[in-house]
Amino acid sequence: MKKVILFLMVACTVLSGCTKEKTDYQADTGSNIPEHQVFKTALSFEIDGFNIEVQALNGTFYTGYNALRFIVIPTANTTETFPVAVNFIPVLNQNGTLSSCPHAYNFESNTEENYYMGYAVFTQPSKDWNLYFKYTIGSKTYTHQERVAVQEQNNKNLHMTSFVGNDNVQYYIALIAPQRPQVSENTLIAGIYRYDVPAAPSATIEGSFPDPQQYAYSQVKGYRLQLDPRMPEPSMGNHSSPNNRDLTQQQNGFYEGTVNYTMTGNWTLNFIMLNQNGRIIKGTTVPKDFTPGVAGKKSELFIDVLL
Repeated sequence: MKKVILFLMVACTVLSGCTKEKTDYQADTGSNIPEHQVFKTALSFEIDGFNIEVQALNGTFYTGYNALRFIVIPTANTTETFPVAVNFIPVLNQNGTLSSCPHAYNFESNTEENYYMGYAVFTQPSKDWNLYFKYTIGSKTYTHQERVAVQEQNNKNLHMTSFVGNDNVQYYIALIAPQRPQVSENTLIAGIYRYDVPAAPSATIEGSFPDPQQYAYSQVKGYRLQLDPRMPEPSMGNHSSPNNRDLTQQQNGFYEGTVNYTMTGNWTLNFIMLNQNGRIIKGTTVPKDFTPGVAGKKSELFIDVLL
């Protein structure tokens, strides 16, 4: 590693503009990485005397992974306010073409803090996302539809990618943490999902709530995401770092590993995704050559991040 760092210093001297480029890049982006830790109301509505709030981090829906909270707020005219169940389906309507994204159809209850928790992995920014909720309070079931805008995720450390694997399945990988990585070893958390093709596809929504079988997604179980982080800029020579650990699935369903960032700047998380039997679903090995002055090669499966 000492030889690599020394070589980088020499390469930066030889390649004019290396120091200036990295300094400008860090000044422009390094201190401006957005970080959101507080749930705020993203949408609210009233129905049959109940006040409903749907909360997201920063009160905004972004592309990529979004943790969501569904809250029923008590009013003077209501007695039962905690739902028996909450179902959720996001649907994107693009000029009559309907699609969805990875999401939690069944929200999980948090009885201690009186909310239901779910998620959506929005695949693209648009003002044409429709969020469908079905929830039961007491003995009565309600449905509600709300059109919302999804913003582009401006934190590169929370980006996502979608692809068709070698098994012809549509997959999605969404980065969840860290929001603001440090120059050190970081716990890297991601969600991996797949689209479950319906037995009888349909492009219509019947009634006030979609057929969940038409928009079914599931968490990928028991896979391994091999990790090879690199700095792909020509001035960095596509060098890697030690002490990285592949991502494996944890009890909460997320995939967790370790990524070691040795300096600030542009990094690429190169992946190879393996199924339960060790078969490569997507991804290619990155050459280990140190190539100052040449843009680094990337795996066919990668996500760019930024410190």
